[in-house]
Amino acid sequence: MKNIFLFSCVVFFVLIGIQSCSVNKAKVDNSLEKYFSSRNVEGCFTMLNNNDGQITVYNIKLDTSRYSPASTFKIVNSLIALQTGAVTDEKMVIKWDGVNRQYPEWNKDMNIGEAFKVSCVPFFQEAARRIGKDTMQRWIDSISYGNKLLTGSVDSFWLNNKLKISPDEQLGLMKRLYFDQLPFRKSVQQQVRNMMLQEDNTAYRLSYKTGWGLDESNHSTGWVAGWIEENRHVYFFVTFLKSSDSKIDMNKKGMEITRDILKQYGFFEGKK
Repeated sequence: MKNIFLFSCVVFFVLIGIQSCSVNKAKVDNSLEKYFSSRNVEGCFTMLNNNDGQITVYNIKLDTSRYSPASTFKIVNSLIALQTGAVTDEKMVIKWDGVNRQYPEWNKDMNIGEAFKVSCVPFFQEAARRIGKDTMQRWIDSISYGNKLLTGSVDSFWLNNKLKISPDEQLGLMKRLYFDQLPFRKSVQQQVRNMMLQEDNTAYRLSYKTGWGLDESNHSTGWVAGWIEENRHVYFFVTFLKSSDSKIDMNKKGMEITRDILKQYGFFEGKK
């Protein structure tokens, strides 16, 4: 019985390790605080250097706490939609429903790549409805996504502050996606990686998805989750930020902070 118990414990901690990136041996870099405070936001940043396994973290408390994924869930929504055939391929168009919304770029027919680039909520809500809640739950369970709670309707559970994930868990998800370690077809994971690629030049390749939402207190939260590649080395990163200002542009602030941190670490010059 003792051996069975020990084996169960080992399996449990191995599974936990697969879903996230341990911060027990992380390098804490408090110098990054200035990038958040200068923009009047709280937040955290975590990075994994895949070459040597070094994890760097600012604000471990926030890094290991869970929050609504907001539009970063479009990464997983895309994987499930393409895997299940709810969206058959990158060229399949979902028709605009004719409702004029606040972002003009949402008000048109588009395919999944176009919808991903402009973070079109209605497109991914329709994709989720086509997937169905039971199927969605099975896939969320299969990748142990955050707290795995799909409370509410299938087209809004990632927006209602019920489904939550930590920055540390997001970091683990980015690594698994990059290395085809998620339980989706490799071709599907490659399609989503292609959609996440935002900048590609001779010095670096930068891939990410932003997210912006409101928590239970109507405070703004923001995400930038992805990776940067230089000289065939990949570094995974997640930025999370929050503010009591419900009207702050979290996508802009998040990208400013992320780029400032990456620049401090010597990226964008092709020398890493």
